[in-house]
Amino acid sequence: MKVINLHQEEKELIGLAVENNRQAQQKLYSKYASKMLSVCRQYVKDIHQAEDIMITAFMKVFTNLKHFEHKGNFEGWIRRIMVNECISFIRVQKKVKFIEDEDFFEERHNNIESQFSVEDIQFLIDSLPDGYKMVFNLYCIEGFKHQEIAVMLGINEGTSKSQLSHARKMLQENISKLKNYTNGTE
Repeated sequence: MKVINLHQEEKELIGLAVENNRQAQQKLYSKYASKMLSVCRQYVKDIHQAEDIMITAFMKVFTNLKHFEHKGNFEGWIRRIMVNECISFIRVQKKVKFIEDEDFFEERHNNIESQFSVEDIQFLIDSLPDGYKMVFNLYCIEGFKHQEIAVMLGINEGTSKSQLSHARKMLQENISKLKNYTNGTE
């Protein structure tokens, strides 16, 4: 039995892609496109716009591939480019405004097993105002800290915390409404 070092294989593929080898670029694209489309879809409701953003971001990936230092996770590096491209798109298209709200409280939330489908959850997240949605995704899904989010979005750390608090509250209200609707009690 032959052991294949997958990390080395990816490293070689990246090296070929840096040299503009189209087959290597296509393999990298094929490997990560579906995951990255779902990342873009988290931020942008319209699937066609999300796909356009993903393609634009992949162009940036291939343009900047020579700067990837093989420190850390390659998928994480691509993901960061996707998230930044989504944020740029939203800023240009929507002109998102963050409301400074220093009077907020941070609640503790219990994770409960969901009775909802992925589509239901995505619908609930999509229903959030853009600022809430962006901070929610960056914090809860991408795992950024409030300080990092503040820098990325050009807002205060307190604004990031406030936006997350409001997003969670709105999601809880919408989950309750959806539960009542699906249980026939509304």
